[in-house]
Amino acid sequence: MNIENTKAQMRKGVLEFCILSVLKEKDAYTSEILDTLKNAKLLVVEGTVYPLLTRLKNDGLLNYRWEESLSGPPRKYYGLTEEGREFLTELNSTWKELSNAVNLITTKKK
Repeated sequence: MNIENTKAQMRKGVLEFCILSVLKEKDAYTSEILDTLKNAKLLVVEGTVYPLLTRLKNDGLLNYRWEESLSGPPRKYYGLTEEGREFLTELNSTWKELSNAVNLITTKKK
């Protein structure tokens, strides 16, 4: 069994949750989102994030706006919609339950 494949699947499973969490405080453009994820040691590539942002937008969880940049072309800033905020609240609750359950199982003394 390939451990790297399993680790990648685990990261993919929480990526949507992490992206929505990054955007809960302020709007951000893709490079900022990627930097935040990378700084947290969540290894992702642009080719993974762009389609996910598009899907989240199409699902009504994100919106975006174009903003002029002083150092290049305009940037697309993503932000949470009200539906996205509600969805994130549900994900937070589910994450806490799941995390607690996994911790109980993985730290259980024999």
